[in-house]
Amino acid sequence: MSLAPSLKWESLNLSEPVLKTIKEHFKFKCMTPIQVESIKNFLEKKKDVAAEAVTGSGKTLAFLVPMLELILKRSDPLKKHEVGGLIISPTRELATQTSHVLAEFLKNMEGITQMLTLGGSPIETDVKAFNKNGANILVATPGRLEDLLTRKIPNFHLHKSLKSLEMLVLDEADKLLELGFEKPINTVLQYLPTQRRTGLFSATQTKQVAMLVKAGLRNPIMVIVKEKHCLNPKSNQIESISTPLALKNYYTICDADKKLAFLVTFLKKNGLNSKYMLFLSTCACVEYFSIILRSLIPEINVFSLHGKMNNKRYRIFELFWKAERGILICTDVMARGVDIPEVNWVIQYDPPNNASSFVHRAGRTARVGKSGSSLVMLMPNEDAYIHFIYSNQKVILELMPELEIENLDLVVEKVRKRQLKDRTIFDKANKAFVSYIQAYSKHECHLLLRIKDLEFGKLATGFGLLRLPKMPELKNKITSDFIPVDMDFNSIKYQNNEREESRQKKLQNYMETGVWLGKMKHKKGLKQTVAWADAKQKKLERREKRKKKKELRKQMELEGKAKAKKKREQAFSQEDLDDLAKDIALMKKFKNKKISKEQFDIEFGQDV
Repeated sequence: MSLAPSLKWESLNLSEPVLKTIKEHFKFKCMTPIQVESIKNFLEKKKDVAAEAVTGSGKTLAFLVPMLELILKRSDPLKKHEVGGLIISPTRELATQTSHVLAEFLKNMEGITQMLTLGGSPIETDVKAFNKNGANILVATPGRLEDLLTRKIPNFHLHKSLKSLEMLVLDEADKLLELGFEKPINTVLQYLPTQRRTGLFSATQTKQVAMLVKAGLRNPIMVIVKEKHCLNPKSNQIESISTPLALKNYYTICDADKKLAFLVTFLKKNGLNSKYMLFLSTCACVEYFSIILRSLIPEINVFSLHGKMNNKRYRIFELFWKAERGILICTDVMARGVDIPEVNWVIQYDPPNNASSFVHRAGRTARVGKSGSSLVMLMPNEDAYIHFIYSNQKVILELMPELEIENLDLVVEKVRKRQLKDRTIFDKANKAFVSYIQAYSKHECHLLLRIKDLEFGKLATGFGLLRLPKMPELKNKITSDFIPVDMDFNSIKYQNNEREESRQKKLQNYMETGVWLGKMKHKKGLKQTVAWADAKQKKLERREKRKKKKELRKQMELEGKAKAKKKREQAFSQEDLDDLAKDIALMKKFKNKKISKEQFDIEFGQDV
């Protein structure tokens, strides 16, 4: 459908508290196209809406404003435990952010309450909070919401509270489905009244999203917002793209052993008073790079966040949200929907696992009309990604002006010295490298980003490794361009005294017995840790030994020196097995009180 131009908020017949919050707190004068179309269709045409819009286009207000209007203009005000609005978000961070935005509106409204319910915390806490305070608007993650609806909890009936539902919102619907929440969503839909407004908001349209639109929405209006790019340099034509106009997308080609030094140089030259987000491919990489970046640039505020941090994520997210400067090192858990103020640069240390994540990562900056920049760091073997991301996502990348890397050798030397001071960092370095290689081997764009094209030696240097870890992916690979540190690696100590004492005991036992005392136990004793190559060799030797033994046995049978193995005779006939099955079925009937004692005795063949 054709989109109306941006209009002033006053042009809509909005309630005074809603308009006051928009003007005084958010200071928005005009609506974005997605807001114009969504709000008009929800309120004036009373239609369901399925909206696809570029990231950072103002989708949150596009559904919060009509939801609040529907609740405020009810003929009978909602009671304490009646839920009039339900918002389902794919991640805790996005749900928390939506709840914060909603809270600003509710400051100017009396009698309307909200509740945020997330997975990862005891469900009893949510039950007590709802029973005590109630909620007119519920913001939830799908798993927790399904649990609240389906679990039998005494004196808790959320499904009854949802009978007053005015509006349902599925935020970042493509992500909800991508994360495997289709079943919980379908379960939730069964508990909701059919007479409701439903909004489905997404940055990309997929077949699964289209199916969800058919299942959950009634004759929806499709709203699609694409921004225009001024010019495609190849075709000389103006074309639709997937990122905001105010966002500048750059790329740089950098050897694997120089990436870390490039990052350090870029941050220093670009300014440490700016706000950055650095996306990495794995949780282990986030943990390791957070530590070494603090060592390399002590004056920068470093925040780290990934999906395995559970409740700690909220505190770190809030700290970075409030910070005026610093760098958040994170995985794709922060790539969707999260709106952090004044992010100047988004840096993608590696291409994301799927193409749509590129758009979502970059969209953490240049939000709602503000300017911002994005940089993806590519290795020489990844240069085809530039054309791929344009073909797949309509993102045009510009080459970053050349940057002279400073103190290349010094950066690697500092990282290695940091590992020598604490074995914890040494362990994290190896874990990060292994996780990176494994993630790369499973990349969605594996036809372009092939693991066999990686320069493993340079990559290990770029991670600042002291030595190459033993892993199958490195077998028979050329790593001559990596120079390991010549030392006894057992001499690296943990700074934590308890861990170091435990390691020394295990090391002593290993020196005496050749067995490393680990957490895992074998059935016949402790499992001995062996290198992958040695384990593979032993497996091949056992297979060869079994083969030779089988051939020798066959030869002896042919020569009459050994008797052929007889097949084991069946202990029971088929008739015996059938009778046994009937007896078992009869006993089950008697146990479940389907037949009397007399009937059981007669059929079982006993005298009454």
